[in-house]
Amino acid sequence: MATSEDSCHHDNFSGSQEGNMKDSQVHFTEDEEALIVRMYNLVGERWSLIAGRIPGRTAEEIKKYWISRYSTSGFQK
Repeated sequence: MATSEDSCHHDNFSGSQEGNMKDSQVHFTEDEEALIVRMYNLVGERWSLIAGRIPGRTAEEIKKYWISRYSTSGFQK
């Protein structure tokens, strides 16, 4: 049985959205978001290292999430 966390992640990879991945926003769970922030504070923009701590996520997804969420808000390490 899929949890809501699994569903949230896998919804982004459904067949109808595969062609539009670059245009669609990737959704992260609250736990994933918190981990990304903690890891960013530790290692900076080492997206592949951060992605290695979140199963099923790529460095590109993490970077895209970070830029869309924090690049205009002035978030600092």
